[in-house]
Amino acid sequence: MSIATSPIDEILADLRLGKMVILVDEESDQGEADLCQIAELTTPDSINFVATHARGLVCLALTEEKIRELGVPLLGNGRPSANKRVFGASIEARRGVTTGISAYDRALTIRSAVKEGAGPEDLSLPGHIHPMVAHRGGVLARSGLAEGAVDLARLAGLKPAAVLCTILREDGGLARGEDVEQFARQHDLKIASLARLMTHRLRTESLVHRVSEGDITSPYGGKFHAIVYRTDVDKHEHLALVKGKLSTRDVVTVRVHSQCLTGDVFGSERCDCGEQLNKAMQLIADEGQGVIIYMHQEGRGIGLANKIRAYALQDQGLDTVEANLKLGFKEDLRDYGIAAQILRDLRVSRVRLLTNNPQKITGLEGYGIKVAERQPIETQPHAGNIHYLQAKKEKLGHLFTDLKPML
Repeated sequence: MSIATSPIDEILADLRLGKMVILVDEESDQGEADLCQIAELTTPDSINFVATHARGLVCLALTEEKIRELGVPLLGNGRPSANKRVFGASIEARRGVTTGISAYDRALTIRSAVKEGAGPEDLSLPGHIHPMVAHRGGVLARSGLAEGAVDLARLAGLKPAAVLCTILREDGGLARGEDVEQFARQHDLKIASLARLMTHRLRTESLVHRVSEGDITSPYGGKFHAIVYRTDVDKHEHLALVKGKLSTRDVVTVRVHSQCLTGDVFGSERCDCGEQLNKAMQLIADEGQGVIIYMHQEGRGIGLANKIRAYALQDQGLDTVEANLKLGFKEDLRDYGIAAQILRDLRVSRVRLLTNNPQKITGLEGYGIKVAERQPIETQPHAGNIHYLQAKKEKLGHLFTDLKPML
């Protein structure tokens, strides 16, 4: 079931007051929910509440930089991944504690670790608080609860560190769905979701930067001004091809195109991507104004190697959606937050979107870009891609008028 969550501004207001919130990862298969509190505002009472009611492991989410400053060794290979948390060795305050396990001692350990200038001399190992590494870039780099907690602390204007504790039911199982909402009602706590936090950051922060610009001339539409963008959260480079002078007052024709090396460059007949891109460039050239946003999102976000694996599965009879699911991915992993930020950098806020995919409309509008109009961009189906197009229509909701292959 979907959990009712609060706006991030309300979450931040509670956190600044020292209150706890519940942080949930609705997209994860595990669906974990954690109590979350700003680390520097931790008290013995709050630790006692966490230990009594949440029942999980009391953890301290810290930035990579802070972990290094404290001299805390990392466990395992020390590299955060999409499905694995990275913990540091457990810690204890070096001074002022007794056994270290009491609520008072654990609160003191947390505050000692996050105080200004804290270093290895302030801690001893092992202890009763378990540090977790939050990936640089936060939830936009890795969708994890540690990243979400540190993002919330930073957005609240406080030190980027937070206490996390998984909420367990009385029988010891993970609290999910109605369990979480009931827990929130019982203790008058707001619920924050990682998905809502991601959207908030992409709407309120500027994460894209121009790194180079120049003109290119193409047989599909002539001259375009090319702008390369990098982001603060990954190593990908994205490209904007701009035609004409753009104005915030205009409804600008835009194509958001996810990279398809096989179709765009090599002319693969499995898809219609290259044909769509060329047609979009020509349509914008005919209009004299518009933008192509070329996103580094190969294979609907699964990457080139997995895309080729999906091709092999398609040769065994699966369609494009079934192949992605067989490989363990969702039908479509693409996100349009960075594309929206590129459009805002270009001073474009209202668009005529060249797309057959209604998810692009809701995706861009979710990040503050108004889609004033959708303009279909259909190409002639053929024997090589007809099943691919039919799967996109039937399973992903793409809008096509006629999918009869050319005879």
